[in-house]
Amino acid sequence: MDTLLEKTEFSLLERTCEYALTASLFVILVLTNPFSQTPILANDLLANTATTTPTLIQASKNVKGYVDPVEVKNRFNARIATKYKGLKVNDVAEGVKHIKMVKYYNGKPVRINIVEINRQVAQGYEVKPAIAASTLANKRTVRTIAQNTNSIVAINGGFFKPQTGVPLGTLMINQKIYTGPIYDRVALGIFDDGYEVGRVQLDAKITGNGQVIKIDNINQPRMLSSYILAYTRDWGKYAPASPQYGVQLQIVGNKITAASANPLSIPEDGYVLVGPKSQLGKLFGAECVNVEINTNPKWENVQHIISGGPYLVKDNQIFIDMTAQKLQSIGGRNPRTAIGYTKENDLILAAVDGREGSSIGLTLGELANLMKSLGCTNAINLDGGGSTVMYVNGQIVNHPAQPGGIALSNALVISKKNGG
Repeated sequence: MDTLLEKTEFSLLERTCEYALTASLFVILVLTNPFSQTPILANDLLANTATTTPTLIQASKNVKGYVDPVEVKNRFNARIATKYKGLKVNDVAEGVKHIKMVKYYNGKPVRINIVEINRQVAQGYEVKPAIAASTLANKRTVRTIAQNTNSIVAINGGFFKPQTGVPLGTLMINQKIYTGPIYDRVALGIFDDGYEVGRVQLDAKITGNGQVIKIDNINQPRMLSSYILAYTRDWGKYAPASPQYGVQLQIVGNKITAASANPLSIPEDGYVLVGPKSQLGKLFGAECVNVEINTNPKWENVQHIISGGPYLVKDNQIFIDMTAQKLQSIGGRNPRTAIGYTKENDLILAAVDGREGSSIGLTLGELANLMKSLGCTNAINLDGGGSTVMYVNGQIVNHPAQPGGIALSNALVISKKNGG
């Protein structure tokens, strides 16, 4: 204080430097405060609980630890090395690891292939679903889907109608809904900065003539004659047959352009609604109609959704709701495919071989325990059995019963970003 009283005048330059230093220190202290950091990084603060104010150099190092890509990469590599100690870890690409393992259940072997990706490290790649062809009623092998999408990794995706290849359950790619949910089954939502899981419901409606009419599903086979279904060009050129006493409405923009009891052509820039005339007839003569399509949970900014079922891990706990999702038929010991993610936002893909002496497969309970042991805070089952296939860098790395795997509807791929 004495010094301040004696030196009552400072040059403008001296004050400017003092204020700049104070401001810089304030910003650094705020950034290193536990209350200002994102939950994903919160665990990194546990070893840093001293109450003393860090020095400017220490604070700078702390800030660097959270934003430096090299540090993020080193942490990912360290996690993988610790988790899979004693196993060979193959580098598929930077931030993408492939691990083979054999576990024993009641003295019998199970072959397991694992891929882990951290998208903060693998910035040149994206994770997304992919369909077999330009329309839904098609099937291709995982290898073909991977090659068509320039992918370094691919696994089989969700359930599908075997006769046609149409996905059975929620499927969204690049924010476009291809198919709606079946039995509100659980799905994985893929965001730019992470993942979420939840049982998905469709929340869709069409309004016109002062009426609000529920749309029950999108591009799915009819389950009840009372349902109103929307079909886009992803389904094909024509909508399926109307139910008894049903009608179809062809809609482009906000206008009804055709109505018929017979199958209508699906416009490139529109859709066809198919359902009971008692409901859709309320829209006859409407000057304008409007469609709203949402999901519940309402995942804002979700980029992709792929569904499966049942849950395996929910909020860090083993949770298998096979009956609730009407999946009793997939019990027993079988080849399995699963996806899940960790608290560090590492995505885990798993393919388990089964139905042979050298690999007997897993029950859903064993699969759930496997995913939890790998660090998954949430995980779900995907299609399995003959569909279970994992592709890594041009090779099928597991051993499906049919060499190369069967033709199927959709896959989850790790592919190069556009321009990547």
